[in-house]
Amino acid sequence: MSVSSVVLATQAQKKGRHVISVVRVDGSYGEGGGQIVRTAVSLSAITRKPVEIINIRAGREVPGLRRQHFTAVRAIADLFHATVDNLQVGADRIRFIPSLDKFEEGSMNIDVQSAGSITMILLTLIPAVSLSGKSLSVRIIGGTDTSMSPTADYLRYVVREAFQTIGIKFWIQILRRGYYPKGGGIIIAKIDPCNLPDSIDLLTTRQLEPRIASVCSQLPKHIGERQISSALLNLEKNGVHCNNYSFSFERSLSPGSSILVYTKSDFGPFVGGDSIGMRGRRAEEVGSEAAQRFLETYKANVPVDFFLADMLVLPLSLMKGKSRYRVGRVTEHLKTNLHIASQIVGCKYSIQPAENTYIINVDGTG
Repeated sequence: MSVSSVVLATQAQKKGRHVISVVRVDGSYGEGGGQIVRTAVSLSAITRKPVEIINIRAGREVPGLRRQHFTAVRAIADLFHATVDNLQVGADRIRFIPSLDKFEEGSMNIDVQSAGSITMILLTLIPAVSLSGKSLSVRIIGGTDTSMSPTADYLRYVVREAFQTIGIKFWIQILRRGYYPKGGGIIIAKIDPCNLPDSIDLLTTRQLEPRIASVCSQLPKHIGERQISSALLNLEKNGVHCNNYSFSFERSLSPGSSILVYTKSDFGPFVGGDSIGMRGRRAEEVGSEAAQRFLETYKANVPVDFFLADMLVLPLSLMKGKSRYRVGRVTEHLKTNLHIASQIVGCKYSIQPAENTYIINVDGTG
């Protein structure tokens, strides 16, 4: 949907100042997932533009806000002194109205009270806090490695490196892994202020040798080792050598495992493929999936993987100047995030086909 002038009485209006028009966002647009809520609320907090999100996750099997979305919105609202109408698990619409009061730096504790994704909550908090020029220490309890979300290792080894090139710096420490169904994972994150954000130009890449990080909790050690062996075999079959791999046995409340195949570099490429173990899945299948996800981007010879591609949209929409990055595949998540960012902040974007790849152009609003 296009921007709609939905008039709400805000705190400012009550003090006799003015009435603010609200950007109305259709939560069923494009891929129609929780990412729309996270992007809209983060941009609202940074820009102080109120948003109304309707039809939240309307097409999903279980529509409405899930626990992790509820927790992320509540955390942002607390930090930015925002008023949120209808904030409850299962809600199909919310209104998020940021205050003009100052952001309170310091620390906060968050408990998802389920195995809901910690990484998704952090991907809401990190850009909102950093691009507001603030710092924050946060301790979150929930799921560290869960389905339909990036693993904690992907966040700290891939997203962190990519965000740092923009000027967004954060660190995370994993104190305990959290898997379905109990969750109970613990992550401590430190977010620094981004005072001089930079645009990016990532069109070319280098073929770096990948690394592998395999994690296992409350399961036999050989599970984690078999994940690595399977990932190595899949890489070797595709002519990719890997001599840097690690296995760690970590604490958790529920048994589980995860693996990440990734490249590490300060200036790109930023490529990772992760996978998590589940009941009934063989370790070899988990390792193979992570390797195949990595290889899709690696073999396309592009510097940004298709998971990271949509995560870059939010910060780049607010940068001064034009940013470009090349991807091997355009996902619905990417197209949706580009649309939502342009709707809220007015940035311009385009997707340009280029020799079996795609160049994403984002003209930030500064």
